[in-house]
Amino acid sequence: MTTTTATSAPAATVTTAAPASRPTTLDALAALDVAALTAVYRGGSVPDSLAALDGNPTCRMLAIRGLDHGLRGRALRALAAARFFPWAGKSFAAEDAAHGRGVNRVRLGDGKRWFPFATKVEPSAIDGRPCIFLDYDQAPNPRPIRMIRDELREFAPGLFLGPAMLDDGRRPPRLALWFACDARGARA
Repeated sequence: MTTTTATSAPAATVTTAAPASRPTTLDALAALDVAALTAVYRGGSVPDSLAALDGNPTCRMLAIRGLDHGLRGRALRALAAARFFPWAGKSFAAEDAAHGRGVNRVRLGDGKRWFPFATKVEPSAIDGRPCIFLDYDQAPNPRPIRMIRDELREFAPGLFLGPAMLDDGRRPPRLALWFACDARGARA
């Protein structure tokens, strides 16, 4: 069953629980709260090859844990969709079917590429099922960035959803936010 929480603008309606149908756009994903995004993620899978993400997919921050409802949630959704939002997404390059590399794209100056990561398939911190793990424990990254645990799963052809978590190594990773990447047409 899907319930919605109406907001002042119909386009900003936030869906809680599992959506009745699978979202097919970043905008549709952005209309979901943390609980609904978790349900969509649990229904996703790892593609046959990490090459499915190759290129510069369009990515967006979707919801921040604890700030996914009300005025703050609407404001954060609008900010994340804005062209001036500092995070421009991620770029990926598969090395083989189960390993690759990537970097975050940041809109500062002429555009920067910061915080490289390695990609590999491993169990998710969310449910133990396979996911694409984005490993930030790379030499150029500062310690706070090395503690980020990003994951992705494909839930519709070319659409990837994942949690960004803080992993200090002392306790289970803690969810910070959800993000998505639309790799349809991402070759570049």
